[in-house]
Parts: sequence; C-alpha cells; structure tokens
Amino acid sequence: MWHREDYLLGLITNGPSRAQWQKIKRLDLRKYFDCVLVSGDLPWEKPDQNIFLEACKLLNVEARTCIMVGDKLETDIKGGKEAELGGTVWIPLQKDEMESDLPDFTINKVTELPEVLPASPKLKRSTHIANVC
Repeated sequence: MWHREDYLLGLITNGPSRAQWQKIKRLDLRKYFDCVLVSGDLPWEKPDQNIFLEACKLLNVEARTCIMVGDKLETDIKGGKEAELGGTVWIPLQKDEMESDLPDFTINKVTELPEVLPASPKLKRSTHIANVC
C-alpha cells in the first residue's frame, strides 16, 4: 500500500494564472501538493517538456524517477514522454476514449493508482523538500 507521505506530488496545470490559481484555491488543492506550476506563470505549457523538467527541478528529483498522471494524451502523457519521465499513467475522462499505446499504464480512476506505483519508492518524501514551490 502506498502512502501520501512516501511520494512528492506536483501539480502542473495549463491556463491563465489568475483563473488557475482561483480554481486551486476554491478546491483547496494546494495542501495536497509539494509543488504547483501554472503555465500562465511560466514561458511554457504542457506538453512542452520544460514545464515537466521545471517541476522535477523544484522538487529536487530526477525526471527518470517521476511518473506523470494525467487525463489528456496530447498534453499530459505526450509531455511526460518527451520529458523522459520514468513513466506515464493515463486516466481517460470518458469510457469511450480510444485505447492508446502512448501511456505506460491506463487506469480507470485515480484510486487504481497504487496498483501501478512502485511498492517501495526509491525517493522517500523528505521534510527538507516539502513546500519548495
């Protein structure tokens, strides 16, 4: 079983800065992530590999140790692949979305994520990295 404490979590979202930060605040998401990147604050957006690599840099981890979990093949999964992350997990929003061989794993809902995560993460969460961005 995986625990939130075992992994660093980053959120990367595309969109205008103000609108995205309002959504993050309204949904009270900030507390769940060690790093939050909004494309409107940066010179890139998904699928540009640089936004993924920036998240890795801010979390102080190597790209090959990261897994991208997303619902959009053309931005989340493609960008994770181009950034050469350790893996990609696709959660299609609709049941009728076509199968794809692009992601490393496809799951139906986020609660299935522990089934595809490593049982013992190589990088344990560290208190000195928490809230880096």
